[in-house]
Amino acid sequence: MERNGRRGEAPVPRYGRVPKRKISPDPIYNSAMVQRFINKMIQDGKKSKVEKIFYDAMEIVESKLKKPALEIFTKAIENLTPLLEVKPRRVGGATYQIPVEVSKLRGEALAMQWLRESARERSGRSMAENLSGEMIDAHNGAGNAMKNRETLHKTAEANKAFAHFRW
Repeated sequence: MERNGRRGEAPVPRYGRVPKRKISPDPIYNSAMVQRFINKMIQDGKKSKVEKIFYDAMEIVESKLKKPALEIFTKAIENLTPLLEVKPRRVGGATYQIPVEVSKLRGEALAMQWLRESARERSGRSMAENLSGEMIDAHNGAGNAMKNRETLHKTAEANKAFAHFRW
């Protein structure tokens, strides 16, 4: 019998933390971060299509900046990773946006989501070119994804007065 609609996986515990799955590194760059990003980009289960787009984007980045593409990608993710985020908390009938520090994994996940969404929103050209452009912008500390990070930090800074509600 299937549990929770998942075949072959351990059941999800009712209480406690769900264990993180180990993600194997990608075959070309041997990087787990690259594999996580590829997994985040997948639409309609077409992983091979996403891999082609990503690796094409990495080639474009490498040819434009004349540096190793993996180095540029990791620097872009590092630049996009937020330090703080806001979480809503209800206190006495009012909802406050409380600034909370972001864990390394959560920060990288947010950075990857912003990079993906910003690349998708870019107009014109192919997805590989949009992704490479957004990666280069993030590497240089500019672009739409970087704007998301700045907005999040500004919101956290504005709500610093509610930090004492954190528990």
